[in-house]
Amino acid sequence: MDVETSGPTPGTGSLLAIGACLVEDPATTFYRELQPVPGLPWDEAAARVHGLDRAHLEQDGAAPSVAMTDFAAWVDLVRDGGRAVFVGFNAPFDWMFVADYLWRFAGRDPFGYSALDLKALFMGRDGVVRWDQTGKREVAARYPVSEVHTHNALDDARMQAALARRLLHDPR
Repeated sequence: MDVETSGPTPGTGSLLAIGACLVEDPATTFYRELQPVPGLPWDEAAARVHGLDRAHLEQDGAAPSVAMTDFAAWVDLVRDGGRAVFVGFNAPFDWMFVADYLWRFAGRDPFGYSALDLKALFMGRDGVVRWDQTGKREVAARYPVSEVHTHNALDDARMQAALARRLLHDPR
């Protein structure tokens, strides 16, 4: 799962794009671009990273209530009765936006508190002792994947799914 935002927290920026796929079936996907929440700041530095245009999102993005209701329904469908687990690279950042938006705009969060942070998994699995050694570059050096980090939420979700498969299934 990956998100693109207009700021560092749900109170200081909007969720602008959400991309998700199943770890074991990355062809099963969800992607939406969302309208920014009126009155919340727009960080130009963040915009230069994700490349999303505010005017385009305001006109063509989904209303947050529609996007998050659709996302919750997609999660319910793909989990097929099992527990939904939020998987992300630096999951605390992405989860904070997704959980906030799910509760605020859809009235529920199908993930609850179930999240797997790939940075923390890497740290625990590979004996890394410093958080600053868990960046994408360091993880990719040990667990290379062919998918590329593009700052498109769906592309990045697929890259993270590939990384999750490596971390979970590589017999190191």
